[in-house]
Amino acid sequence: MTLTVLVPDDHGVAALSTVDGVRAVVLDLSDPAQLAGADVLVPPFLSVCKLVSAMEQMPKLRLVQLLTAGAEAWLGRLPEGVRLSNCRGAHGGSTAEWVFAALLSIYRELPAFDAARRAGEWDYHVTDTMQDKRMLVVGAGDLGEQLRRRFDAFDAHTTLVGTRARDGVHGVDELPALLGEHDAVIMVVPMTDATRHMVDAEFLSRMRDGAILVNAARGPVVHTEALVAELNSGRLRAALDVTDPEPLPPGHPLWTAPNLLLTPHVAGSVTVREKRAWGIAARQIAQFAAGKDPDNLIRGAY
Repeated sequence: MTLTVLVPDDHGVAALSTVDGVRAVVLDLSDPAQLAGADVLVPPFLSVCKLVSAMEQMPKLRLVQLLTAGAEAWLGRLPEGVRLSNCRGAHGGSTAEWVFAALLSIYRELPAFDAARRAGEWDYHVTDTMQDKRMLVVGAGDLGEQLRRRFDAFDAHTTLVGTRARDGVHGVDELPALLGEHDAVIMVVPMTDATRHMVDAEFLSRMRDGAILVNAARGPVVHTEALVAELNSGRLRAALDVTDPEPLPPGHPLWTAPNLLLTPHVAGSVTVREKRAWGIAARQIAQFAAGKDPDNLIRGAY
């Protein structure tokens, strides 16, 4: 039997062209016959609302394969019997790059040097370094491992925290005691009910003076007002690629908060993201077509 897989564009058609038992078709929401014959759906990046309603016209649908690692927007919204697989492993490298770019920019004061250049000033001064820093990475999946490998190369020291303790990974219950022992705290957890506002006023108060909070997860992982208060006090620094709300409305306090490096949710937005995402998605769909559970299948709260 050949599975019909609806894909967002020709990248998907090309990526699935060598997968046995699969016929890839570019999604056309105006074609009822196409929707009725779909076995697998691959949504476009960051697209939910229109497709959730369209799934009512897909009685044969058995799997939704995402091109993103984040799956929170789809949880609890699929018809009964439809399974969900994410793209874990596709974007960890690029997001890890962003974390390093942000931390290096802060430690080596690159924004200040650029401001001095634009002002025509030769602002020679000594900066901090990433070497020997203690990095607390909250989230021990693909991205957490990607970060540990890179921190090792920069002679920094990494502590990983996961949902449960295991070899080389601390449990989340140990987090309160760990926060004050580290120079930077990097959030790379999935967005779930358990992680919403995980970084609240108490969490931030346990961080050591001058520490850096990095959020490369989802905006609501951090309680925005609590973070703004710490930034305005000058006690903590932060690098955010995601915010709550997102995008930031005009006049929001984060626009003018001191000690903050802010980017507009671009950590995974790199030129090779489609190639990497489709490489992972094609493997998941090939497993499904062969009658196996995809490696990235979401079971319960991921």
